[in-house]
Amino acid sequence: MSDTGSTPMRRRAFIQNGAAATVAATALTQAASVAQDNTLGTGKHVEIPKRMLGKTGVEVTVLNAGTLRVPGALDRLLRFAYSRGVRFFDTAASYGTEGGFKKWFAAMPEVRPQIFLATKDGVARPRDMIKRIDLRLEALGTDYIDLLYFHALGGKDLDHGLGGSEMDWPKSKEMKETIAAIKKTGKVRFVGFATHDTLRAEQLEAAAEGGLMDVIMIFMNPWLEKDSRLNRALDACYEKKIGLVAMKLVAGHLPKRVRDTAPALKQRGLNPYQGVLQAIWSDERISSACVTMVNTDQVNQNTDAARRFEPMKESEIQELRAALLGAGPMMCAECDGRCRRAAGTNARLGDLTRYLTYHEHHGSRRQAREAYAALTEEERNWRGADLDAARAACPTKLDFARLLPEVDRLLG
Repeated sequence: MSDTGSTPMRRRAFIQNGAAATVAATALTQAASVAQDNTLGTGKHVEIPKRMLGKTGVEVTVLNAGTLRVPGALDRLLRFAYSRGVRFFDTAASYGTEGGFKKWFAAMPEVRPQIFLATKDGVARPRDMIKRIDLRLEALGTDYIDLLYFHALGGKDLDHGLGGSEMDWPKSKEMKETIAAIKKTGKVRFVGFATHDTLRAEQLEAAAEGGLMDVIMIFMNPWLEKDSRLNRALDACYEKKIGLVAMKLVAGHLPKRVRDTAPALKQRGLNPYQGVLQAIWSDERISSACVTMVNTDQVNQNTDAARRFEPMKESEIQELRAALLGAGPMMCAECDGRCRRAAGTNARLGDLTRYLTYHEHHGSRRQAREAYAALTEEERNWRGADLDAARAACPTKLDFARLLPEVDRLLG
């Protein structure tokens, strides 16, 4: 999060520009009746604050509904999130959830023009994405996509590091030509990429330099180190009006006891998950937060946090950070490989703990095991690494000595 002297003024400007008025106008007493109304045509929709998505000219809800396979329930959850005011939805070719949108649109075609829909696909070369457009449209049951992300860069999908020419993708001639060709089809409005690679700071720098991307979805947290390369890269993208969407904010275990050690949460009547969301929304650079919601309780909690959003003070955010770190997190949103280097190992320590989080807290056990299996033996083998040094170097102070044996036990 930017910690410059202009930050408080930016936050006040955002509130003055309508978010506070929107939240204030949504009476909390309406929540129960509106939550039960998951059909169109009644006019009883919860208002969630919106922000401009970079240079797109489109305002999106600050809460972006991510999707995972929920057998027999996805269609219902999509409708419920819509009834609660969510208008920004996220899916991907690899999630197996595009069909849920197809079913929803077939049953309620009036919904499609009222939402902002993002999907993703992974390709080996930028120009390969052009061939994927019709596949995504067919899977989604729509004739246009609002936002098409490159699902990571270089065909590495979610789980491998980048190297070589892929780092130049966001500013390359081929990417420029590809984006122009994609938009020329009239089937895709905006193009971007999603990343939680350890080199994502470099990716964002390339994106800011190239000016080609409309939106970037990035793995981050609300308390980035002020002078970190990633924080400076976010500033560069924000200045170039590239829309920024945060993801994986509530990944990992957030015990209820966090509220007891973070008085600001108790005062605001928030649980730890809601606190993290309000903390990220306090960063004016972030247009929306993508959160996977797999049941109606999560939808209710997250939309409630959005409706009641008020910017958090820096002291409150740091108080929340201290409480969360004290609770023993499992995943580091600032991972840039420093833990691995400090430990003197080629094992991908940050990725290993991330896969453990998928397995234990996302319910994505198959994805976690497949990602783990895709690593080389060298990338999995943390034996002999200086785990104390890794923990000391980690911005989130992950307890690798406790977590890595669990990775072996559950994913190996």
